[in-house]
Amino acid sequence: MTHCSKRLVRALVAAGLLSTSALAQAQVEIQWWHSMTGALGDRVNDFAKGFNESQKGYKIVPVYKGAYPESMAAAIAAFRAGSAPHILQVFEVGTATMMSAKGAIRPVAQVMKDAGEKFDPKAYLPAVAGYYTTRKGEMLSFPFNSSTTVFYYNKDVFQKAGMDPNRAPATWPEVMAAAARIKAAGASNCAYTTGWPSWVHVENFSTWHGVPIGTRENGMAGLDTVFQINTPLHVRHWNNLREWSRKGYFTYAGRRSEAEAKFYSGECAMLTSSSAAQANINRNAKFKYGVSFIPYYADVATAPQNSIIGGASLWVMAGKKKEEYRGIAKFFTYLSEANRQAEWHQKTGYLPITLAAYEITKKSGYYDKNPGTDVSVRQMNNKPPTPSSKVLRFGSFVQVRDVFEEEMEQMLAGKKDAKAALDASVARGNDLLRKFQKTAKE
Repeated sequence: MTHCSKRLVRALVAAGLLSTSALAQAQVEIQWWHSMTGALGDRVNDFAKGFNESQKGYKIVPVYKGAYPESMAAAIAAFRAGSAPHILQVFEVGTATMMSAKGAIRPVAQVMKDAGEKFDPKAYLPAVAGYYTTRKGEMLSFPFNSSTTVFYYNKDVFQKAGMDPNRAPATWPEVMAAAARIKAAGASNCAYTTGWPSWVHVENFSTWHGVPIGTRENGMAGLDTVFQINTPLHVRHWNNLREWSRKGYFTYAGRRSEAEAKFYSGECAMLTSSSAAQANINRNAKFKYGVSFIPYYADVATAPQNSIIGGASLWVMAGKKKEEYRGIAKFFTYLSEANRQAEWHQKTGYLPITLAAYEITKKSGYYDKNPGTDVSVRQMNNKPPTPSSKVLRFGSFVQVRDVFEEEMEQMLAGKKDAKAALDASVARGNDLLRKFQKTAKE
């Protein structure tokens, strides 16, 4: 809406010739499809409400469209039907798929430039910005909620089992020993569980140990990559998961975040999942808990290395009007404000995506007053990333994750041993990579 048209609208409203409902209709409406629930969904709604109240020209309409895979599938179908949303939240493993969707997206750098909004990719944490940037340096999507895998434990259960509640297990053998003590003491029927099994026990497991997930810099250097997750180290870890499951130390909870509820309800004593689980843990847990680094195998010389991000970014869909893109750009500027980002980080457990937000949080003394809240940042920056631990960018990785988790489920059910499950994961995953490679070149 131009400056003159805004003045005309105000004049008509004052004269009683235009109702406030008609004024609302004059706003440019922007659909934002997301996958946030619970405390995180409340934060998303707060962002939209705050922006809508800060100006009158645009209205952000947040719409929950299911978990990340469902939301992405719905958006693809909507794009083909000509009714895609303006903004789509896509989890990090969908990045390569979105990048290859020619004509479906509009690069965020271009959106901000065309609207005349200030946008500096260097303002974002390098580990975050790099995930959504091309090799030529163009940022394609807007970093929004970036997390990493961390380790949670119930301090009350540890104390009941006769363990130090202020010391988390640092290695996987220590996790197993803690689980055994918890079970023996009858402190909990569920000693350890995990959210997002592939993200935790394939992706972050690999980068945390400094070993590749696949060739070609984990897919960053080209589409002709192959998976490498059937090494002796990976087989060893998956075999341990199978043994811990058989002994009742490990409880498989599902492919997504289902395990988080098992932890904050008090059912399970230890959890590996997203740093962003803290928002719902803080809301629901009735016990004291600790947050620590991901466990590792101490005999692996390169461990611990650094973890990689999860979470999601915001993609701008193609085919929208110029004024709608202007509203999107203004909303992204609103989201980027340093104090707003610092609050988002502190209230959710997501990484502070900008350097300014991190500095604000650090100087405020928040990390000192809330031990464990800086674990995600420290873990991401534990060591300078290597080509094997910097990022991953594999085509069709949403489907590949399903393959990895299906094979893990087969193993846990006793239908395969660890090596057979990982060999099948590699073979089936590579088939999906080749199909994606062929499609991307067409």
